[in-house]
Amino acid sequence: MSRLFGSVRSRATLGATLVVAVALVAAGTALLLSLRANLTGEAGTRAERSAQAVASELAARTPLDKLSALDAEDTPVQIVDEDGVLLAASEDLERISGTGTSEVTPAPAPSDEDDRDDPDDRDDDRDDRDDDSLDPGEIAPGASYTNGTATIDGDTEDYRFAAVEVETPDRGRLTVHAGAPLAAEHSAVGTALTAMLIGFPLLLGVVAAVTWLVTGRALRPVEGIRREMAAITASEDLRRRVPEPATHDEVARLARTTNATLAALEASVERQRAFVADASHELRSPIASLRTQLEVAAAHPELLDLDGAVEDTVRLQNLAADLLLLARLDTGERPAGTRVDLAALAREAAAGREGVTVEAEPVEVSGSRGQLSRVLGNLLDNAERHARERITVTVRREGGAAVVGVADDGEGVAEADRERIFERFVRLDAARSRDDGGAGLGLAIARDVAVRHGGTLTAGAAPAGGALFELRLPLAGADRGTPRA
Repeated sequence: MSRLFGSVRSRATLGATLVVAVALVAAGTALLLSLRANLTGEAGTRAERSAQAVASELAARTPLDKLSALDAEDTPVQIVDEDGVLLAASEDLERISGTGTSEVTPAPAPSDEDDRDDPDDRDDDRDDRDDDSLDPGEIAPGASYTNGTATIDGDTEDYRFAAVEVETPDRGRLTVHAGAPLAAEHSAVGTALTAMLIGFPLLLGVVAAVTWLVTGRALRPVEGIRREMAAITASEDLRRRVPEPATHDEVARLARTTNATLAALEASVERQRAFVADASHELRSPIASLRTQLEVAAAHPELLDLDGAVEDTVRLQNLAADLLLLARLDTGERPAGTRVDLAALAREAAAGREGVTVEAEPVEVSGSRGQLSRVLGNLLDNAERHARERITVTVRREGGAAVVGVADDGEGVAEADRERIFERFVRLDAARSRDDGGAGLGLAIARDVAVRHGGTLTAGAAPAGGALFELRLPLAGADRGTPRA
C-alpha cells in the first residue's frame, strides 16, 4: 500500500477522490432527506385536506353513511369517537395501521334510546373538558400526523395519516383519520437513490482521472528538475542548469531557486579551485627558496643565508596562517559575541609603527577581538607599504555604526581597482614585488571578517590624496542588518 501511494501524484488523486466522495455522500444524503421530507409533507397536506373535508361534513350533521370521502378508492378514512370506538371507515378498507386503531369495521349503530343524549349529560361532558374544548360544529385547528399502512382492495401501501378533531352537535367530539399514499415519495426517493448510486461512481472516476492527469502535468516539470539534478550529480558538471518552465507558479520558482543554488555552488567551487591553485602557487615559491638555501647550506655551510632562510620561513608561516583563517571563514565560522572597544584596539594595532596617528573616540562593537585586530593589522600593513610619510587612523560613531578609517598619503588606489583589490591573491602592479607586497590575502581577509561581523569594508580616496579604507560595523547591541557590499 505504501508503494502504491508512494508518489505525490497518486496521493493527490486519492485525496481529491476521497474529498469529492465525502462531499457527494453528504450532499446526496441531504438531498434525499430534503426530497423525502418535502414529499412526505405534501402527502400530509393532502391527507389533512381530506380529513378537513370529512370534518366539515360531520360538523354540518351529515350522517355517517352519507359521507362522500368514504367512497374514495385511494384515501383511507376512519372516524372514531372520544373513546376510540370506530364509527365509520372507507368501504374497501381491509387493514390499517398507524392511526391508533386497527379496526376497519364500524361498531353497531346505537339504538334510538341510547342515541338520545341527555342535554344535561352533554353539558356535564363539556364542563369536564379542558380549556381547549370546541363549540358544536367547530373543527380543531391543525392536525397531527403519523405514518402507517393500509390495505384497500388487496393492495397494501404506505400512507401519511392526518388526524383532525371536530365537535359535532349530536355525537360529541370525533376524530377523523385520513390518509394520502406515499407511493410517489417512495418512487421519487428510489429514483434519486438509483441515479446517485450510478452517477456518483462515474463522477468519482472522472474526478480521479482528471486529478491524475492534472497532477501529472503539473508535476512533469518537477520530474524534469529531478532528472537534471541526478545528471548533474552524476557528471559533477555544475555548469548545467535545470529546465525552468514558462510559468509563474511554485514549480517555476523552485526551478529558479535551484538554478540560483547551482550558480552559487558553481561559483563557490570555482572559487575554491582558484584558491587551491593560487595557494599552491604562493606556497611553492617560499618552499622552493627555503629548500634551495638549505641544500646550498648542506653542501657549502659557509654560503648559508640564515637571514633569508628565516625570512622565507616567517613568510611561509604567515601565509599558512592566512590560508587557515580563510578556510575557517569559508566554512561559515561566526565571530564570538564579546564587546570590543575599537579605539583601544586601534591604539594597540598602531603601537610601534612609525608615522601612524590615531584619532579615536570610545566605540564598542560585538565580535571577535582577535579577528578585528587582524583586520586593523592588515589595513595598517597595507598602508605602510604605500604611504610616503604619514598614516592616520580614525575611530568614530556614525549613526548606529562604528566607523574605522585608515588613510595614507601614498598614491592611492585607482577607482577601477577599488573592488578588485579585495579579491584573493590580487596584487596591483605596484605591489607585485614579493619584497614590498604580501601574498594578496590581507585585504581579502579583512573584508571577509568585516562581512562576518555584519559590516562592510570599502576603499576610497583619502583627503591627503592617498587611499582611505573605511570599516563599518554595527554598534554593540544594535541589530545586524544585511551586510552591504
